[in-house]
Amino acid sequence: MAAAMLEGEEVFRKIFRLYRRSPEPAGTVHFQPGEKAVRCAQLAVGALSDQDAGRVGLQPLEQWKAYHLEGYPGFLFINNPFLPGWQPRWVRQCLKLYPCKPNVCNLDLHMSSEQTANLWSISEKQLRKKMTQKRREKTLLEKLRWVTLGFHYNWDTKKYYKEKFTPFPADLAELSRCVALACGFSNFKAEAAILNYYHMDSSLGIHKDEAELDHHSPLLSFSFGQSSIFLLGGQSREVAPTAMMMNSGDIMVMSGASRLLYHAVPRILRHPGGGILPPGLSDPICGEDPYIKGLTEPCSPQDWEVCAAYLQDSRINMTVRQVLEEGGSFPKDKSDQNDHMTTGDSYHNEEILEPELQIKRPKTSQMPQDE
Repeated sequence: MAAAMLEGEEVFRKIFRLYRRSPEPAGTVHFQPGEKAVRCAQLAVGALSDQDAGRVGLQPLEQWKAYHLEGYPGFLFINNPFLPGWQPRWVRQCLKLYPCKPNVCNLDLHMSSEQTANLWSISEKQLRKKMTQKRREKTLLEKLRWVTLGFHYNWDTKKYYKEKFTPFPADLAELSRCVALACGFSNFKAEAAILNYYHMDSSLGIHKDEAELDHHSPLLSFSFGQSSIFLLGGQSREVAPTAMMMNSGDIMVMSGASRLLYHAVPRILRHPGGGILPPGLSDPICGEDPYIKGLTEPCSPQDWEVCAAYLQDSRINMTVRQVLEEGGSFPKDKSDQNDHMTTGDSYHNEEILEPELQIKRPKTSQMPQDE
């Protein structure tokens, strides 16, 4: 890849700019059998029962397609393992339930808890009219940039705190447990999650996820909606990253030597194949297996109208983490705790882009716009 020939400080930033300008330069990994630097991964067959997998909308484990990437030990890529009709269920959770209080979102910085208590009910009517309205004001759901669950990440101090906690959703915890179990992590416990809401002009800045006190457990990443380019680099920004395509339903697992690597999302793309929505989201209504009761209810046609309108130009990503080591606890020193909220702009924006490529940011007195 030409990017590997770049010289100078912070090569990662140069590659980020390259992909920000061009949708897919040569060398993007698509995780297909026989692709260069990609090899099939052996999952923990027998560790996850078909019944447990089905309860969270996953195919039987033997049907999953998982891959390793050369040069990245501990990194695992799983091509959409979801059963038909189940991606819409998780999208609905991300839009209708997870942004609700007591969970925390970027809009809390600008609005009262009463105003942000139920973004779905405030936005659904207008989103249903999206197909027929060319010009309209964005809904609060479309101004949503991030939601935190469980232990809430502090964007200023880049830490978690024992006191900043709300109950982690049981359904997402079980989905995460099942994926971790299939990948050989039998003791994984979902304790925190950051949900990122992207639009077609969004990006995610170069960073590494090191705030968790447990770096031995994996980081799980789930994607729904439109596609994206994901860059995975090294332990410093001087290492040229590898670019890979992420599509709806795909899952990434970062563990071992890959757990603390720099990574970023420079660009959101329309999913391959054309059409408004990816194939995994084209058949949202699917009957329940009579022998397996799912943890989430099927997405109703009325709810799916709202979700589908939102996903026309958007992507949702859930990253789930274990914060504490097994049996561990938070440090007692609270001297650096910062109680005020911030927008997390340094995480959601790459500040070194040229002016014509930068995503405009609001002043703190304004409502947040797209990432």
